[in-house]
Amino acid sequence: MGVHRTDQPRTDQTRTDQPRTDHRRQSGVGDPADFGRLILAATPLGNPGDASIRLRDALATAGVIAAEDTRRARRLASDLGVELAGRVISLHDSAEAGRVEVLLSSLRDGIDVLVISDAGMPLVSDPGYRVVRACLDAGIEVAVLPGPSAVLAALVVSGLAVDRFCFEGFLPRKPGDRRRHLQSLAVEQRTMVFFESPHRISAALADMVEVFGPDRPAVLARELTKTHEEVIRGNLAYVRQRADAGLRGEITVVIAGGEDQAVASDPGEWVARVEAAEAAGIDRRAAIGDVAREVGVPRRDVYDAVVAARRGLP
Repeated sequence: MGVHRTDQPRTDQTRTDQPRTDHRRQSGVGDPADFGRLILAATPLGNPGDASIRLRDALATAGVIAAEDTRRARRLASDLGVELAGRVISLHDSAEAGRVEVLLSSLRDGIDVLVISDAGMPLVSDPGYRVVRACLDAGIEVAVLPGPSAVLAALVVSGLAVDRFCFEGFLPRKPGDRRRHLQSLAVEQRTMVFFESPHRISAALADMVEVFGPDRPAVLARELTKTHEEVIRGNLAYVRQRADAGLRGEITVVIAGGEDQAVASDPGEWVARVEAAEAAGIDRRAAIGDVAREVGVPRRDVYDAVVAARRGLP
């Protein structure tokens, strides 16, 4: 379906939350009222039917479209039957720092800039933060067009608690860094949401089993809203087993939070956590420091507990 466009600029008296349709206005002498807006828009995870009307309008009217992948942006516009009238530029991770001044210049000239990622909401494990920060520092308006989110989609379909959760994004690539990061979450009581790539998912789940235990409830959501959508529910041991058989596509992992345990007053628990970290390949010194931070006690107390356990002292 075609998108109706108008060349009439909005007036000060009729300001709306819709993207402006005039690509450029007469800019004054650095007057923020003459600046364009930075618009952050969520895009479909895989099904074009999930695109909002506001996203369609923004694609058709923005003077500049900053996209994580320009080819995907054009493909999305084609799927939606929208003609892109604005300039399309790349805004991937390695290019973002160099794009900030370019986008600020357009915004100061009164041009609206639309920021989109390949799927879901920009900035959430995707580029855009530097641009947003620079705009706010420069007094430029930042607006959002809500929509699809892989984090929330996986969370609500998981069947795990949703009243309190934390988003951890992608885990570190290096095994040691990944284990240390997971160890820092060993006593996290909120439901945890992670992104992971297909070629690292098996190793990541193996580390999760080691740190959180094989019986911790977990859900792996793959290719949400797409033809081959799959949701694997069970405990970490089962989810890891399924992943070891090979998985493709966009992956989100949701893991139940831990039980409330008074670990801060139990030296035996500190020792157990240090030993688990050592078994995962973390050296003892780093493990002691990690456990001390997790349970909120002095590093020396954890060290003394480990030494006493090794000597067989009560």
